[in-house]
Amino acid sequence: MNPSSSREDQSPEGVPTDDWFHLSTMSLGAMGSDGSQDDPEKLENRNRLKSKLVSAWNNVKYGWSFKSKARFSKTSPLNMLGYSYMLSHGVDREQFRRGFASLLWLTYRRGFPPLAGSSLTTDSGWGCMLRSGQMLLAQGLRLHLMPPGWTLPSAHHVAKDDMELKESNSLAPEVTKRGRRRSMGSLLDSRTEVTHRRLVSWFGDQPTTPFGLHQMVERGQSSGKKAGDWYGPSNVAHILRKAVAAASAEVPNLVVYVAQDCTVCIDDVVRLCECPTSAGSTGNSPGWKSVIVLVPVRLGGDVLNPTYVQCVKNLLSLEHCIGIIGGKPKHSLFFVGYQDEQLLYLDPHYSQSTVDVTRDNFPLESFHCKCPRKMSFSRMDPSCTIGFYAKGQKDFETLCSALFKALSSSTERYPIFTITKSQGQDRLWEDESDAPQNSTTHILTTDEQRLRRANRKTSLEEFVLL
Repeated sequence: MNPSSSREDQSPEGVPTDDWFHLSTMSLGAMGSDGSQDDPEKLENRNRLKSKLVSAWNNVKYGWSFKSKARFSKTSPLNMLGYSYMLSHGVDREQFRRGFASLLWLTYRRGFPPLAGSSLTTDSGWGCMLRSGQMLLAQGLRLHLMPPGWTLPSAHHVAKDDMELKESNSLAPEVTKRGRRRSMGSLLDSRTEVTHRRLVSWFGDQPTTPFGLHQMVERGQSSGKKAGDWYGPSNVAHILRKAVAAASAEVPNLVVYVAQDCTVCIDDVVRLCECPTSAGSTGNSPGWKSVIVLVPVRLGGDVLNPTYVQCVKNLLSLEHCIGIIGGKPKHSLFFVGYQDEQLLYLDPHYSQSTVDVTRDNFPLESFHCKCPRKMSFSRMDPSCTIGFYAKGQKDFETLCSALFKALSSSTERYPIFTITKSQGQDRLWEDESDAPQNSTTHILTTDEQRLRRANRKTSLEEFVLL
């Protein structure tokens, strides 16, 4: 995938987005071999055959994985979504392994029911950005539904690294006094296990699941997208917003806010999160919904601006951060942390068989990754969407304060994104003494915002015209 294209649904001239671009060009099926127009039935059969050939090729291409080992330093801290680990310490090492293995891993799938408006039964070769978006949403839902700090206790899902470190006995199945080994499932709290399994099932590739690929594709149709198209990080942000809104029955107290023009408007978030006071309520203040804040940004021109690297590190270190939808050119990835000058990520480019999540006790193994991967910051595509989660109003206020501090690290004149009290106002803090140090650097006046948009019009166009 190529998030750095000038428009999210196009690739630079002469640079195909991936193999799907080569093999799915519709002009191949529009005319007969003699130049005559095919009749509709022949055209439909040809397109169906072509889709099957493309799907078969992509399933072969992405159906295997080279088990390369990522090298991790034992002397530098590894930061992942608000947690910091020193891998030279046994306790930290095991906590990192548990934490990484507990992230939901959503990859290409094959063999699911055909997507609406197509005969496609796999997303191999074109759906990686949607899968990265699903992983970000899954992390937000995990913070929303699961106990704080929850991790999988099962040794079956523990991630192994390349440091040849001995496994901890604490992850082995518990042995009772009678010498009988308890099952791994019995080690999980029953209610937490039910919640975890329900969360995973929401991302199953069935037409009825609220956050599965079928629903993602359907939500993208209003933006002119269809199955087989390439999706950019901003497209996916709005698809996630629509999907969560449509799933209010399953997740009634969660909303998604998508920033516009790299600006988070506090008043807009408040209006979205506030719940009207019920008629029988005795309280005077309204309720508050949890919120996932998505900020589509561009961190440079054709390549990543190195002045933003420290700021990206700061954001990934926040406990409110739920990851970054992005990748490297022509290859979407889900970033979850960093160590030194290397990004830590989950890769959706692995084709697996579809799991029937409607079955009781469906297998969970393919939804959790065992192998941490890294790549250099310099290879990061500048087009991405950063996600944050706030459970309540106080938590959102804490998030805003943390963002001010994180954004202040950038030496670039214009920060990655800005926070304003309301549209057209130039300050978030009513009392300047309440503002964190250096916060005024990131509170822009209306004229400054207008100048900033003008200077970056080309770069941000893909995030505005949806």
